Amino acid sequence: MAGSNQGPSSGVEDRSFRSKQNEEVNKKLKYISLAILVIQNASLILSIRYVRTLPGDRFFATSAVVMAELLKVATCLLIILFQKRGKLTEFGLFLYDSIVVQYRDTLKLAVPSLIYTLQNNLQYVAISNLPAATFQVTYQLKILTTALFSVLMLRKSLSRVQWVSLLLLFAGVAIVQVQQESSRQKESVAAVAADGDGGPEQSYGKGLVAVVVSCLSSGFAGVYFEKILKGSSASVWMRNVQLGIFGTALGLLGMWWNDGAAVAEKGFLFGYTSMVWGVILNQAFGGLLVAVVVKYADNILKGFATSFSIIISTVLSIYLFGFHVDLLFTAGAGLVIGAVYMYSLPKTSAVPTLSSTSSSSPMNQRRRDDTEMEAFLAKSSGKEKGS
Repeated sequence: MAGSNQGPSSGVEDRSFRSKQNEEVNKKLKYISLAILVIQNASLILSIRYVRTLPGDRFFATSAVVMAELLKVATCLLIILFQKRGKLTEFGLFLYDSIVVQYRDTLKLAVPSLIYTLQNNLQYVAISNLPAATFQVTYQLKILTTALFSVLMLRKSLSRVQWVSLLLLFAGVAIVQVQQESSRQKESVAAVAADGDGGPEQSYGKGLVAVVVSCLSSGFAGVYFEKILKGSSASVWMRNVQLGIFGTALGLLGMWWNDGAAVAEKGFLFGYTSMVWGVILNQAFGGLLVAVVVKYADNILKGFATSFSIIISTVLSIYLFGFHVDLLFTAGAGLVIGAVYMYSLPKTSAVPTLSSTSSSSPMNQRRRDDTEMEAFLAKSSGKEKGS
């Protein structure tokens, strides 16, 4: 009799203990996720800037984009093979069914893949011509473009706080551009000497156009990808294999168009150093790693990570590239950091509606998380290309 009374109580205590353990684990995973997001966001920008401004032989950015795609596809294929427990026949049939038999589903990814390939190449152009901190701040315009495309294509609604944050974001980026233009006119000679003496010639206008077009393409591709993912049952890894097939083909086409003669003469791996390989591995595996941990980070944490990575990029740019920070840049960057955090805040609603209640169910939440992970994986150039 005593044993029967202790049974239910013991079960409740065990469940309570396990629940506390899970909460502690999730809390630790959130902090780990924050660290990984910050490191990936900041390290990718800074490392690309570093290798693209070094004097000497310059590697082909188009070949780096292709190599990153190949490595990402190979990694996803290995993960799928592992999921199939190493059964090659089952693995081959699965790929044939997902890619060939369901060809219409595969072809849907041609558009976002084209845009992501363009975006990856443009990021190299932008970072090669803009200071790392300036790029990091300006690239947050992708939040504005994504929001606008979400309203136009997905009929999403934004809160007043989000609209205000978008205005602050635009204002902050505009202030940074004014500061950069003024700084270039006053200290052009000193800036070139400080940011890699003897390095390749840089064009601020070219870099600015590249980052703006990259933001536009990122916003459209992300929303388009989210739209076609609705109702899809394909796994994250399979989606990235499909994207990678188009991305590799389109990347090779872009390489032939832009650097074909030079690559034929000097070789695909011309200019590759250990640092360049580090950048490519960060692009290929950094994005996949971040996509795995991003499920443990809510929107506020991701917004904080982005803001913190801007600060780190700015501070390290001062020491690595001799970047000059004045009051105007600080004000503009501060507005952008605040806007990013404000935009990530959850919407508040006084009276919950039926749609809002149903959308918060575990099943719908899981679907939203999966869709967000897939979109993040696809956009990672190594991202978010620093997330």
